[in-house]
Amino acid sequence: MSDPIAKHRARATSATRGPRASHGPRASHGSRIPRDRVLLGVLLLGWVCTLPVWAATPVDVYEFPSAAQEVRYRALIAELRCPKCLNTNLAGSDAPIAQDLRRTVHRLVTEQELDDAAIRAYLQERYGDFVLYDPPFRPDTWVLWLAPLVFLLFGLGVLLRLLRQPPAAPLSTAESERLRTLLERE
Repeated sequence: MSDPIAKHRARATSATRGPRASHGPRASHGSRIPRDRVLLGVLLLGWVCTLPVWAATPVDVYEFPSAAQEVRYRALIAELRCPKCLNTNLAGSDAPIAQDLRRTVHRLVTEQELDDAAIRAYLQERYGDFVLYDPPFRPDTWVLWLAPLVFLLFGLGVLLRLLRQPPAAPLSTAESERLRTLLERE
């Protein structure tokens, strides 16, 4: 064997076929698997196995004497906002305060048999206007209701002013030449 490549191949194959090739932490291709990759794989597998636990959320199971009360309950918790969450209703929130409020709404619907307006008033009294997606029109909420209209009118005023402006006068020949020389210098 005078070919150096053939000598190298012969040494490499004899090293992998030696007594250590079938024992120990070596793979069939002769490379060792790094411990950090094995650890990373085990951690990733453990994390993936715990995902269903994280995805599971507590489900409130309540008994209702009638189907009409259940429909009212579902409509109310879909309509009321969670005080802790931003822009999430009671039905879609997993916050502890939302669970308490769902339990309260259930109690008010089934045990105390209050109508929907009384339940909304009760929760509004305790948690303020934030629990309602449609706050009432009062002096302290005028900004909420009138600000979009004010911004719309302001935008229309700016647009009308821009449209009423006369078009810019064209440049005279002397001004065009001066502009051209200024632009050519830079």
